[in-house]
Amino acid sequence: MNAPAPSALTGRRFEVRYRIQAATQAVAEEAAAAIALEQSVEVPLEAVFDAGVRENIVGRVVSVVPEGEGTFVARVALATDTTGDDVAQTLNMLFGNSSMHAHAQLLDADLPESLVAACGGPRFGIDGMRRLTGAHGRPLTCAALKPQGLPVEELARLCYIFAAAGIDVIKDDHGISDQFYSPFAARVPACQAAIRRAARETGRTALYAPSLVGSPKALYAQANLLREEGVGAALVAPGLVGIPVFHELVADHLKVPVLAHPSYSGSVRVAPAFIYGKLFRLLGADAVIYTHYAGRFAYSQAECESIAAAARAPWPGVKPCLPVPAGGMTVERAGELVRFCGIDSMLLIGGSLLRAGAALPERTRQFVQAVADSAAAMPQGAAA
Repeated sequence: MNAPAPSALTGRRFEVRYRIQAATQAVAEEAAAAIALEQSVEVPLEAVFDAGVRENIVGRVVSVVPEGEGTFVARVALATDTTGDDVAQTLNMLFGNSSMHAHAQLLDADLPESLVAACGGPRFGIDGMRRLTGAHGRPLTCAALKPQGLPVEELARLCYIFAAAGIDVIKDDHGISDQFYSPFAARVPACQAAIRRAARETGRTALYAPSLVGSPKALYAQANLLREEGVGAALVAPGLVGIPVFHELVADHLKVPVLAHPSYSGSVRVAPAFIYGKLFRLLGADAVIYTHYAGRFAYSQAECESIAAAARAPWPGVKPCLPVPAGGMTVERAGELVRFCGIDSMLLIGGSLLRAGAALPERTRQFVQAVADSAAAMPQGAAA
């Protein structure tokens, strides 16, 4: 089949923003021009002889504006035609080769409407998560089954304690996969049975989110087991399984809410608000876990605010998703987290609960009550 003539190119563009480290305005402008070429035609402009390609495909620098000492924000217009409405190809055009430049960071992009329509976003979103858990007027609560190395029976016991004490979502630790000491095929039915037992005794429903990890073939088999066992949610790390695989898994193989885990995503030079609040949301995550400034990781308060804002921001055709601050949260700071994150969030605590040992049920109930009390004390309409 012959390639379409240049006249068939639409000329539509979308804007991408990069942070550039540079000593001067002139150096920043030169770097922005290099990014525009690298992320479009990947050859010097002098090598582009076709007028249609020059006009409709070559990236254009819109502006380069100083941001702070030694940093600039470059706005670049890329051709929508180059994305093919495919998420992997779009990422390739956004930041493929340029991700290897130490002076460049992908900040944000006004993604093409055709790509947004093709991806679809969360199936459940915030309202759907509330409907499934019955958690209204407060942040949802989440706890993690850990540490690694525990047998299936102990993980199921912890799952029951959390569910009976009022936790809304109980997830596997992301490091638990299909190891010999807690194989997936045995762990999932046991933990789901613990969820059902707690529901019979308390009259309320919790969601169990097993960790899905592995090759596409393994992931699809794991998703099938979730359906067979009636499991209510899933945990997947897009950075580990791959962005297009994550999207296909969520769209075609999982019919339950999906929590996106940030594991390995810190290895790329992409702004956290874009990758967690925007990209993972677009690909179908109903809740996005990210490391919070109040924990053991180094994100700033401003970055945490921007992630939560991106996850909940109005976006035509895309449901908002729950921001899930994590990474060393404590029960004692539950009130602070509620005030900072707002009602439309999910608070995830792991080690701060588990260190209670025999007092785990009481400690978990304290966490649940602290979240409810803090939410009740907030002004009406304080969603964010």
